[in-house]
Amino acid sequence: MTAKQGIALVDLDEGGVNRAFRKDVLSGLSQPQKAVPARWLYDDAGSQLFEDITGLEEYYPTRAETEILRAEGDTFRQLIGEGRAVVEFGSGSSVKTPLLLSAIAPGAYVPLDIAGDFLRESSAALAKKFPGLPVYPVEADFMGEVQLPSEVRGMKKLGFFPGSTIGNMVARTSVDLLRSMRATLGGTEADRPLLLIGMDLVKDASVLEAAYDDAKGVTAAFNLNLARRINRELEGTLPVESLKHRAVWNDDFARVEMHLEAQRDIAFTVSGESFAMQKGETIHTENSHKFTRRSANLLLLAGGWTPLKRWTDSQGRFSLILAEASEHRDAP
Repeated sequence: MTAKQGIALVDLDEGGVNRAFRKDVLSGLSQPQKAVPARWLYDDAGSQLFEDITGLEEYYPTRAETEILRAEGDTFRQLIGEGRAVVEFGSGSSVKTPLLLSAIAPGAYVPLDIAGDFLRESSAALAKKFPGLPVYPVEADFMGEVQLPSEVRGMKKLGFFPGSTIGNMVARTSVDLLRSMRATLGGTEADRPLLLIGMDLVKDASVLEAAYDDAKGVTAAFNLNLARRINRELEGTLPVESLKHRAVWNDDFARVEMHLEAQRDIAFTVSGESFAMQKGETIHTENSHKFTRRSANLLLLAGGWTPLKRWTDSQGRFSLILAEASEHRDAP
């Protein structure tokens, strides 16, 4: 079975630019603390750079999560059952997604991602690994409710959100996303969907900062790619050579923060609007919140999901949680 051509649900302007990207960048650069939402790090180049990050020595989350997926396949099959449509929020990793699909024997696979070329490439590669599995890629921003392909709407659903991407958002945005996932997956009160979600755990600050500032500079390239994307897609003039990647642990908020720091006073334009940064000023590009068992459960419950089962890797660094949609979609 080859991957279907796919559905594109991204709102582009007459010049082919994602309207939400332009809006978020212009709004974020206008704030006292300049910031751009982390999801815009993942254009095709950014998605490939992140795949490179997952293989780095310092970046433990992928190895830890893969360990859980390898070890708990039988348990996943028992709890999730066969024949569900797996809806992955973000294009599948070449390692993690096949492990889950092999374990639970799904009826279909629907990857959702905003990076269209990367989505189609990863979907085609996965379809080759699972020739009997229908694959329906959907190019969409999964931060809001997404209409799934008609072929899977009547099937039981499992949402798959690995990698602790949920940690990239502040709490209110995470809750909104979890609720929109609930709406995307649908289901009934008698047949509620499931969600298998990765959440990274609080640990020593030195380990966390190294994971987001590797010695080879791949994470720095990933962060700086956002500035290049702004220049390319939004007619920006950001002096990339005058920006430096920074990753710091913020203990008050239990998160690693990524920033682009100006190394000198700079002035630039984006989509015709003028901006300036003083030396030392930053653009906040990503949060990576880390969780305890209690904070993870609280977030899921606020988002309309009831935790059922939790797994951690052998070193207690990372968790995978299986949750069921709560009885009421607007559960507090």
